[in-house]
Amino acid sequence: MKFHPEIKVFGDTTFRGECPSETVEAVTFFAKLRREYPESYGKIATHIRNEGLRTYHQAAKQKSEGMTKGASDILIPAAIAFVCELKRQDHTKSKWQDGQQEYLLEAKKQGAFACVALGYVGAYEAFIYWKDKKYLQFDK
Repeated sequence: MKFHPEIKVFGDTTFRGECPSETVEAVTFFAKLRREYPESYGKIATHIRNEGLRTYHQAAKQKSEGMTKGASDILIPAAIAFVCELKRQDHTKSKWQDGQQEYLLEAKKQGAFACVALGYVGAYEAFIYWKDKKYLQFDK
């Protein structure tokens, strides 16, 4: 898997080996976030179900209802939004879905903190980086 040079990656890009699925990583991330920040970030963080097989008519209906192709896995609506695409810890076992990189790039262009995370550890590292406002020091 190749990463766009304008999108920051959190996690160990050299890791290879057995690792949980993206779904398990997302469950672990959201559980930790909601346990540690139950009255703030844990209340507003969300995952938009955007993948999966559907018929042409289902896809058209969902698009008309507001579904956006490539929407990222972890979204935290805040003064500066947190937009994170979660991939497996061993990123060679993941692939880009149609529109995901474009979504991240446009989110960044519009002022969001946009990143890719490898596993829940990478996602939590990205969250802490964003929460502590360290991203303000890195070139947008």
